[in-house]
Amino acid sequence: MTAALGTLIFLVTLWMLVVVGAAVLEASGAKIAAALRGKPVSRPVVSPMRMRTRARVQQPMRAAARWRAAA
Repeated sequence: MTAALGTLIFLVTLWMLVVVGAAVLEASGAKIAAALRGKPVSRPVVSPMRMRTRARVQQPMRAAARWRAAA
């Protein structure tokens, strides 16, 4: 029983290390890759833009006699 519990704790610890490592790479993977290449990190400049959209008003559908009969 002790061996099974020890194995379970080991696997949970290993899983947590993988999860934390993936989170670190996701957050700073580009910086690490740029540092290994010896180049500065180049991020595309994105400026926030406000988009104006018109609310689409749907016209009420007028049902013809044949559509009412089909329903």
